[in-house]
Amino acid sequence: MKKLLLSLSLFCITFAIQAQTKPMHWLNQPKKWAGNADKLTVTVDPGTDYWRVTHYGFIRDSGPFYYQEATGNFEATVKVTGSYQELFHQAGLMVRIDNKNWIKTGIEYVDGVQNVSAVVTREVSDWSVVPRNDSPKSIWLKLLRKGDYVQVEYSFDNKAFKMLRLAYFPPNVKAQIGVVAAAPGKKSFPVVFENFMVKAVK
Repeated sequence: MKKLLLSLSLFCITFAIQAQTKPMHWLNQPKKWAGNADKLTVTVDPGTDYWRVTHYGFIRDSGPFYYQEATGNFEATVKVTGSYQELFHQAGLMVRIDNKNWIKTGIEYVDGVQNVSAVVTREVSDWSVVPRNDSPKSIWLKLLRKGDYVQVEYSFDNKAFKMLRLAYFPPNVKAQIGVVAAAPGKKSFPVVFENFMVKAVK
């Protein structure tokens, strides 16, 4: 029995290490960054954003996105701590197939208030927010991709999670999952991503 338990423990540890050491890649690599998936510090370059058509009439696909590739069902988690200063400063998680099919979620700074935010893009973007007047220091995000949907949850203590969004996402297609940020205005800002992890789920 002890040998069986030891073997199972080693298997779980090996699986976790393999999941965490999947190669990471940059889309729109920022000028200043340091670290890895365990702790990544980024200075987000100004003039960067993600959006597609709706209301504003433009297409933006230029924010730093640090990701790994994943297939099937998975859950991604991360802790995000940002020093948001200017309108639409944002940081969080993104799952993406291409520039026309993606979902991003996290904090977006609007009129001096942090908003828990989700943007779902399928050819065109939509946006939903939950304002937070208490300016939380950090946010924990959880993104579940399963079948034909993505479920987004958030927490401010890494214990109690609330659902923000349930959205369609094309099934049976390889996706990119990772941390994302943007600074559409003229000011850069620093953000720290901690404990980014992706695990397969049934």
